[in-house]
Amino acid sequence: MDAVLVPVLIMGVMGFTIGAVLAIASKVFYVYEDPRIAEVESSLAGANCGGCGFTGCGAAAAAVVGGKALPSVCVVAGPETTAAVASIMGMDPGTAESKLSCNSCDGGLRAENKYHYMGATTCAAIAAMYGGKKTCEFGCMGYGDCVRSCLFDAIFINEKGFPTVIESKCVGCGACERACPKSVLHVVTMSDRLLAFNQTDGRLAPCRQECPAEIDIPRYIAQVRDKDYAGAVATIRERNPLLLSCGRVCPHPCEDYCRRGIEEEAVSINQLKRFAADYEMNTGSRLPISCAPDTGKKAAVVGGGPAGLSCAFFLRRLGHDVTIFDAMPKLGGMIRYGIPEYRLPKEVLDWECQGILKTGIEAKMNMRLGEDYTTKSLKEDGFDSIFLGIGAWSDYMLNVEGEDLDGCYTGIDFLTRFALQQQKDSLEDTPIPIGQKCAVIGGGNTAIDCVRTLVRLGAKEVYIVYRRTRNEMPANMVEIEAAEHEGIQFHFLAAPTKVMGDANGKVMGLEYLKMELGEPDASGRRRPVPIEGSETVIEIDMLITAIGQGPDVSFKDKESLDDMRFTRWNSIEADPETLQSDIPYIFTAGDAYTGASLVVAAIGGGRRAARAMHLYMTDQEVTPVEKSLREKHIPVSIFDKVPGLNSTTRVEMPELEVEERIQSFVEADLVITEEDAEVESNRCLSCCITCYDKD
Repeated sequence: MDAVLVPVLIMGVMGFTIGAVLAIASKVFYVYEDPRIAEVESSLAGANCGGCGFTGCGAAAAAVVGGKALPSVCVVAGPETTAAVASIMGMDPGTAESKLSCNSCDGGLRAENKYHYMGATTCAAIAAMYGGKKTCEFGCMGYGDCVRSCLFDAIFINEKGFPTVIESKCVGCGACERACPKSVLHVVTMSDRLLAFNQTDGRLAPCRQECPAEIDIPRYIAQVRDKDYAGAVATIRERNPLLLSCGRVCPHPCEDYCRRGIEEEAVSINQLKRFAADYEMNTGSRLPISCAPDTGKKAAVVGGGPAGLSCAFFLRRLGHDVTIFDAMPKLGGMIRYGIPEYRLPKEVLDWECQGILKTGIEAKMNMRLGEDYTTKSLKEDGFDSIFLGIGAWSDYMLNVEGEDLDGCYTGIDFLTRFALQQQKDSLEDTPIPIGQKCAVIGGGNTAIDCVRTLVRLGAKEVYIVYRRTRNEMPANMVEIEAAEHEGIQFHFLAAPTKVMGDANGKVMGLEYLKMELGEPDASGRRRPVPIEGSETVIEIDMLITAIGQGPDVSFKDKESLDDMRFTRWNSIEADPETLQSDIPYIFTAGDAYTGASLVVAAIGGGRRAARAMHLYMTDQEVTPVEKSLREKHIPVSIFDKVPGLNSTTRVEMPELEVEERIQSFVEADLVITEEDAEVESNRCLSCCITCYDKD
């Protein structure tokens, strides 16, 4: 019996001891695995392809649970998988946007070689030697490291020598981006594209560098050339939501930096933009505009002009809830009430504004800041950030005797009152009395708009009185020439000194001193110097002063804004890169920040402010754009000669004949034909930084 029990007891003791040791070890060496990892892994595609950047589905699942990857980590699965993973994690499936690889270089074979090396066959190897064989230090080398890295056959090197992404196959895994030694390829979301700004190391044509809205000009011109008009609209709208308006009123500073313009006439960039924009409107249907998933954040946009509309548009596309507050009856700001119908028809502007609102933006009209609400009340109503795009509605005065006589007006006031009456938005039934002999003082676009409006309203004689010469006029040259064609008389080097009135207080004359140009002033222009004894009088019965305007900041006296600074011109002070004011949740752009400026500059500023507001509302640091190129140029891209071009003629803008257009406010400048758009788009050299198409 003992012979049987002893071994049993020994085995029992050993088993107990081993069990105790294992129990202790399990406590000491226990590694907890979150059960959600297995759940997430079972929801993934199970391909273990590594396209997501992790070693397999198990590693990807662990990354999601560990907060190192988003629910959309699986690049081969669809939105259902993303939703399932998000449900397991208790997350919003929409917080992650789909990614797509984008190529920023279209130079390829156009960029000349510095040297030939027969022994290296990869981009990485070539790049290791003096930065690459191409004269362009930024461009693609064309050896296809990106092609070999892609597991989904979504990229190839085209016949022009640069990578092309097949969007339908791309899963946004980022393998090509990691493989490219030149950072030519970037995997980005829609929001990334909307938030992208010009940088010093960007692959940017000179025209694109000069555009205040930073539109990818060569891309949309190429799309027009390929008859991909919808694609051209999408390219422009990625930077500018007011493409119909800009196509009509933009002075196109981009054309000053067109490389073809160095040797002959610049490409008519703005006419091609208008052609694409009008294409969408004339089809009768709107192209879809995608928006990121809702963030739960609210932004208030004060002012429905170009800056405010741009800011609101991009904030909405980034997923924020946006409300516009505007003091006027309809949206548009200065481009509605300061630009006449013959330049920008109101029905065109209405169509454009409606498209912006259709993205999900609310607009509250006839709401004046400081009277109907304040920035404080907006914060109390739950708005996380505020944009002030109040515009420049306050006209500057001459400060000369008699400028308050009956028959005297200021430029913006005159144009606004007429626009309100024209649209029947005004309670004032009495039309503005138009004189027979009218003078407008000033040389900017507002002055030109006033004189051309007066002609259409029946004035017999209309004068421009300007203290400098024609060459110094800040108005668009095409507008100056149009005014000359319409019979406007110009009095240059004339400084008004007195407005003369009759016994009834009605204006009857304008006295001015003749001037001569002296030494250059701070602006670089020669300063006008009065000629003694040269007083001259023009007989008039109506006078409009249009010498500039600034923001109306009367609202600041009706609320506590002690922390906000204003310049001596009443513009709002803000960081030039982020447009954030001294009050962290308040941002600004457009004329409220710059003073009266270009519409396209206000649009670019609105998008820049939207970027900063997005960072602020998503609890990120509000930092400037890295390596920002704002108002600068990439030196290597600026040429003084462009040899080897085939000479071509610029397409002329069609316009109504003078005799016809001055009879009404029908649109004077017309859109080019499809045939002319094809011809003009083929004049574009498809420039990048250093390369261009000589043919």
